[in-house]
Amino acid sequence: MKTSKRIILIGRTRAGKTTLCQYMNNEDLVYHKTQTVQVVNGCMIDTPGEYLERNHYRGALMVTSTDADIIFFVQDATEDGTMFPPAYAGSFAKPVIGIITKSDIASLKQLEEAKKHLEMAGARIVFVTSSMAGTGFEEMFYYLDQMS
Repeated sequence: MKTSKRIILIGRTRAGKTTLCQYMNNEDLVYHKTQTVQVVNGCMIDTPGEYLERNHYRGALMVTSTDADIIFFVQDATEDGTMFPPAYAGSFAKPVIGIITKSDIASLKQLEEAKKHLEMAGARIVFVTSSMAGTGFEEMFYYLDQMS
């Protein structure tokens, strides 16, 4: 990845945070469950989904996000519902970007719902991606370059 910004990925378990991180860093896409906070290539902070899913762990996201410049809210397009509370982005004093994952296996209705969830959570812009198909990243990389 070409940005000098440090990014934290926040989303529920199996939302595609680790796969997104692997794709953005030109690594092989290999699923593994993230058990602890992991810093990848010094520029991406991958977090366990449980930190969002369990209210009493959300404080860990707040603390960990202090080391980031940009917050990525990661939403699986095929997920029924969301774990992001309305206006959740206001909890962070940093820009929040919405990333929809798994667009290659989602219906248009699911993509619309995922976008709505991220916008309600306060994401300033939403990108629709698929790490498996390699789509939606050019626009996101361009946006990140403009922020640098």
